[in-house]
Amino acid sequence: MRLCIGIVAILLVAYIGLIATVVSYAALTIEFSQSVRNDEAEVAALESMYLNNVERIATTDYIADGYIRPSVTKFVPAKSATALR
Repeated sequence: MRLCIGIVAILLVAYIGLIATVVSYAALTIEFSQSVRNDEAEVAALESMYLNNVERIATTDYIADGYIRPSVTKFVPAKSATALR
């Protein structure tokens, strides 16, 4: 009888340990999922801000703002700006 009570006690402790492991895993999974959603929302906000700035730059009438067109456009070849010169 004592052997059966000992085995039941060991199985009960193991069961409680498994439940604790599953609950902690679920909590970590939910926390990670929320973190991913927050990061996606932040990236979406930054992307929206970027696209708004690109649109503003592309649609600005610089001549109306007082700038003049350059009389000559000259492209100068440049050396590579990498670290492997």
